[in-house]
Amino acid sequence: MAAKSKSGKRIEPSFDGGGRRGRDDDLRADPRDRATSKTSRAAKPTSKSSRSTSRSRTKRRSGGGLFGFLRRGIYWMLVLGLWGGIAVAGLLVYYGSRMPSAESWAMPDRPPNIKIVDVNGSLLANRGSTGGEAVPLDSMSPYIPQAVMAIEDRRFYSHFGVDPIGLSRAMMRNAMSGRMVQGGSTLTQQLAKNMFLTPERTLERKVQELLLAFWLESKYTKEQILAMYLNRVFFGSNSYGVEAASRRYFNKSARDVNLTEAAILAGLLKAPSALSPAKNPEGAMARAKLVLAAMEDQGYINHDELTAALDQKAPKAKSYWSGAEHYAADMVMDELPGLIGEVKEDIVVDTTIDKTLEKAAEKSIQTALDKDGKRLGVSQAALVSIDGTGAIRAVVGGREYAKSQFNRAFKAKRQPGSAFKPFVYAAALEQGLTPGSVRNDAPVRIGKWTPENYDNKYRGQVTLANALANSLNTIAAQLVMEAGPQNVSKLAHRMGIETELQDNASIALGTSEVSLVELTAAYAPFMNGGFKATPHVIKRVTTVSGKVLYENTYDTPPKVISEKIAAQMNMMMAGVITRGTGKKAKLPGWQVAGKSGTTQSFRDALFVGYSANLTTGVWFGNDDGASMKKVTGGGLPAQTWSDFMIAAHKGLAPAPLFGLGGVQMQDPDPVAGEQPQQQHKDTLFEMISNALGGDGGKPTPEVGVGQGESVSGNHTKVNRDRPVVDESGLPAAEIDDVIRHSDRDQNNGLVPPMDVGRTGANPQPKKANSTLLDVIMQE
Repeated sequence: MAAKSKSGKRIEPSFDGGGRRGRDDDLRADPRDRATSKTSRAAKPTSKSSRSTSRSRTKRRSGGGLFGFLRRGIYWMLVLGLWGGIAVAGLLVYYGSRMPSAESWAMPDRPPNIKIVDVNGSLLANRGSTGGEAVPLDSMSPYIPQAVMAIEDRRFYSHFGVDPIGLSRAMMRNAMSGRMVQGGSTLTQQLAKNMFLTPERTLERKVQELLLAFWLESKYTKEQILAMYLNRVFFGSNSYGVEAASRRYFNKSARDVNLTEAAILAGLLKAPSALSPAKNPEGAMARAKLVLAAMEDQGYINHDELTAALDQKAPKAKSYWSGAEHYAADMVMDELPGLIGEVKEDIVVDTTIDKTLEKAAEKSIQTALDKDGKRLGVSQAALVSIDGTGAIRAVVGGREYAKSQFNRAFKAKRQPGSAFKPFVYAAALEQGLTPGSVRNDAPVRIGKWTPENYDNKYRGQVTLANALANSLNTIAAQLVMEAGPQNVSKLAHRMGIETELQDNASIALGTSEVSLVELTAAYAPFMNGGFKATPHVIKRVTTVSGKVLYENTYDTPPKVISEKIAAQMNMMMAGVITRGTGKKAKLPGWQVAGKSGTTQSFRDALFVGYSANLTTGVWFGNDDGASMKKVTGGGLPAQTWSDFMIAAHKGLAPAPLFGLGGVQMQDPDPVAGEQPQQQHKDTLFEMISNALGGDGGKPTPEVGVGQGESVSGNHTKVNRDRPVVDESGLPAAEIDDVIRHSDRDQNNGLVPPMDVGRTGANPQPKKANSTLLDVIMQE
């Protein structure tokens, strides 16, 4: 405090000691006290200990030395880490704000799979955008998840969606190599990227990937994440998921994949297209060896298993789906939208296809083409086989599905040639003619059209059965005009031909184009006793849980021809095979019937025939319509038909054709090692009576007794001095009787004009310049 004087006045503090001079002197600084360089240095202590102490203090103050370097490094690392964390947090907040709210996040549904199976439940194909069904983790081969984790994410079960160790290792390797050689993404991150994000490589997408990975790990278990990944990841060749890839590359389910195959699948994840076994089997196997080594390193397999797996050869998958069953699968996919609409969930389609028959059909087609295709100038073929209800049991749409997916059995329309004639004959029978009715095989002219027989020969008076067996064009032309082209078309449509037909005389020779499947289906009413057989391949459609979405209703087909007509046609077409143009289409031990067809210039050759079980159509030709080297329907198609039908009927008990249960067709050229069938014992009347079920109905005209036979009760005794049967397959004596007693045909006003000859005992000549069309028009 300031002191007070005696007088009471306040005395202010002062730096003066006394007088003014003294105070001024006291304020002067001594030269030693001034901070000049020389005096300052002179004033500092000069001893060694003092200098050492001073340096130590200075080092401690400045943090020098190794310790100081480390301390500064740690300090700056913390500072940078703090700021880096703030920056990362900022990026997460920024890019996270650009994403939808987490409450709306949901794992997208896996695209629906369409599982297509045969009548026995065996897989034919998987269709849909994934190419295969989802397989639970505990159902697939255990090697698959082990191989994937070993090469893609070895710490999958220990990280939280992001693997810092793996990420750091990848960054170091990439930095050392100067390029991207290793990725640090976990399986969870890959799943997030595949399910939610675009493949572009941007910082925003990477941040969003991290956020989604955290979300997946918080919402699902590790097993669920692994299962979703394995069932959705792309494996190349349009295969998504392990089931699709296993079927695609190894033709087996993911449930049955072995160690080497699992390693190949895991190796595909790096480069699905480049390492595809279909394109690069060696590259796929080289990558698989790295996967196997990683599996051993992680303890999933031992050294012996590794050695055994490495000894296996690289599998070579076909460049495209192969197998004729894929023609059927394509048919299913074409029909499915019209039956159930849009597919929104996994479904199972039960088809009518029998996989065993499908393989037999494919083999018969390929064998025929491999053996004779090049020599005969034929490059393609098709086959379709249906049962009496119209269910398609086998279909082959071409030589090899992997090379051409065009289904020639369904989508190609070709002229059937003489294979159309059965509809002409059936229409004639409906108007009252019989297999024993006689027509004159002679040159015929209808307007400006003059059809000729294949061999340019004429046989004179022949029965309809004989004419059909030998495929006589002149008789077919006469019959189509007698029955009327419109009636022939109506009958063909009624029996199953869907394509529009030209109502003209040439329809008799199959000039209107049809598909093989509709032609084959139209033969089925002959086989089943007169009922329409609508061709179909889908039997039932259900969800995976078993809910029925569709089931066909072809169990109550309409009647399209009478039983009598069906039996008569069966008897006539059986003669086509026993001794007509279809001799190569024999089925040992079975009654079979059918008809061959050959189009102009040998562009198409067909054979359609049936047993009591199956109706099968076979076509051979070229896609560009080029002519074959004299291939006829009774040649290569008939032989292929026989090969397939023999395989299809293996192990089955022979059954007679409809209406021919009491008729044994003679086989003049039995198969080696087999007993020939018994000769005909029934008269034509008895054959037709049996065909009608023994109801006693007699065909017109009534058949009399010929010179070569005598009648005793209901049994016919054949004179062995003359041929038992002629080329039509009917007893020779019957032919004489039919010709002699065919009064109805003499008087029905439909006898061909004179330029095609006269029948029976009708001596009245027609005008030579009249045509059959003129006669029809006059009537």
